[in-house]
Amino acid sequence: MKEKLKTFIFSELIYHEDPASFGDDADLLEAGLDSLGIMRLIMFTEKAFGVTLPDTEIEPDNVHSLNALEQWIKASGQQQ
Repeated sequence: MKEKLKTFIFSELIYHEDPASFGDDADLLEAGLDSLGIMRLIMFTEKAFGVTLPDTEIEPDNVHSLNALEQWIKASGQQQ
């Protein structure tokens, strides 16, 4: 899951010279993920993983890193 997210993020949303070196806990917001990117990421995630990420849970804590994103996706998938 993380690799699929990472591939999408660094091919579509954020430019990073060496995405492979970007750690799972590194801050995506500091790296350049903006509000439009977050919305695109959520749409991608819902389609790719078959989950619904509640609008009420769109907050920096859930999208600031790959690990945070993965936890949010897993938690949202369990609620269905």
